[in-house]
Amino acid sequence: MANRFSNSTKRQSKVVFGYTVFVLLPVYWLFVLSLQPNGVSEENANLLPGPVSLENYGYIFSKKAWVDGYVNAIIYVVMNAAMTLSLALPAAYAFSRFRFAGSDHAFFFVFIFRMIAPAVILIPMVQVFSTLGMIDTHLAVAIAHCLFTLPIAIWILEGFISAIPSEMEEIAAVDGYGPVRFFFEILLPQIRTGLGVAGFFCFMFSWVELAIANVLTTVNAKPIGVVMRLVAEPLGFVHIGVSSAASTLLLLPGLVLVWLLRKHLARGFSMGRVG
Repeated sequence: MANRFSNSTKRQSKVVFGYTVFVLLPVYWLFVLSLQPNGVSEENANLLPGPVSLENYGYIFSKKAWVDGYVNAIIYVVMNAAMTLSLALPAAYAFSRFRFAGSDHAFFFVFIFRMIAPAVILIPMVQVFSTLGMIDTHLAVAIAHCLFTLPIAIWILEGFISAIPSEMEEIAAVDGYGPVRFFFEILLPQIRTGLGVAGFFCFMFSWVELAIANVLTTVNAKPIGVVMRLVAEPLGFVHIGVSSAASTLLLLPGLVLVWLLRKHLARGFSMGRVG
């Protein structure tokens, strides 16, 4: 019995290791290409970069359009996360603490918009923001992204708030805490992990989403994901090294966040509303 269990564990370990290598190999190869001189192509690039060159990264940071692309993405990502959490907190609290006619159906309908592919509503979005004079602004992209990140944020935060006993509010009221004071001084510290997880998903969607960001921006608010399409020379030569370096920099924020929140992401999903 023990040998059978040991063999099963070894097989599972091999599967996990193989899957990890399969997932990380493209990321590693991207990093290797980013360190190759720009004239090196896929055919003669080495598994280990040699000689190592930082000219691709230097090129990116020397071009204003590329730097502005990263800055633009950071601006509307932060704006989206702030708006989403500000709206999701009171909504999640209401779904968690109050039961009203159609509350379960209302919670379901919140998710309907999240099930829609962004490309489906691009034309209405362009018309609306064009009428409002908001095309090529960070705010327009942030609002558009908020429509998709808000449902998942409500779902995550509702689970965290529901995990806190409602009796805690009654005890706080006896101690002189009003609703606002309780919300900011007691509730928010208790669900800070949920806030971090919800903010992570807001960041990831907004950081990698390009369809909406592309159609709602023209010049001043173009994100790096769109700027990366400009890596081709007039003669048609694609800068593999430059595009690889740009992609590597694009991956870094997500990798850092995943590492920092790795212990909380599974909890964020498991504490989502299932009832």
